[in-house]
Amino acid sequence: MSAQVVVDWDGTATETDGLHLVLLEFGDERIYEDHEARLGRDLTLREVIAGEFRSVRAPIAEVVAWVRENVRLRRGFVEFARRYRPLVVSSGFHELIEPVLEREGLELHVTANRVDPRPDGWRVLFREVPVCPVCEEPCKRSDLAGLDEIVFVGDGFSDRCVALAASRVFARDGLATYLASKGVPYEAFADFYDVQRALDAVDSVLGSRDHSRP
Repeated sequence: MSAQVVVDWDGTATETDGLHLVLLEFGDERIYEDHEARLGRDLTLREVIAGEFRSVRAPIAEVVAWVRENVRLRRGFVEFARRYRPLVVSSGFHELIEPVLEREGLELHVTANRVDPRPDGWRVLFREVPVCPVCEEPCKRSDLAGLDEIVFVGDGFSDRCVALAASRVFARDGLATYLASKGVPYEAFADFYDVQRALDAVDSVLGSRDHSRP
C-alpha cells in the first residue's frame, strides 16, 4: 500500500494506556483524576500531562524496568508493525515507549516527547511543534506534514485532530465516540489483526484491478 500508516501508542498500540499505568503506580492518583476531569475544559492536553507527571518522583530506571515488565502490546501489533512499519506518533515519552519496542524486537520511527526525571517531580520536555490552525494547540497533525495519504490508528483525546486529517481512520474507545459524534467515518477495531485484515482487503482489491487491466 502507498499510504503511510500512523499509529498512536498509549491505548492503541498498547492494551492499556501506559501513561495511566505509570501514574497509578508511581504518581498521585488524586492529581491524575483531577487533571483528567479538567482536560478540554480549563486545561489543555499538555497542561494535563505536565501536571500529572510532576507527581512522579521515582528514578527513571525503576520506571522503565516496571514498564518493560507490565506494559503489554495489543494483539497483532508486533506482526502488523513488522509488515507495515508504522510511524508511531505519541503524546507520551520516548523513554517509556522505546524500551517496550526493544523488548519486542521492533525498530520503528517514534515521534514523542521526553522527560527530565527530577527527584522532586518529573518535568515533561514537549517537542517543539507549531500551534495547529485547526485545533489551536500544538497537536499531532503537525508531525504528519508532507505526508499525502495517511492511514491513522488511534483511541483517545490526543488523536482527535490528526484523525480528521487522515485519509482512513481506525478508531476505538474515546476517539471512536468523538468521530461518531461529528459524523466522521471511521472503522472500528479491537486489535491489530482487525486493522491488518481491513488493509489487506483493500490491497487485494487493488491488486485484482491492476491484474485485470489490458
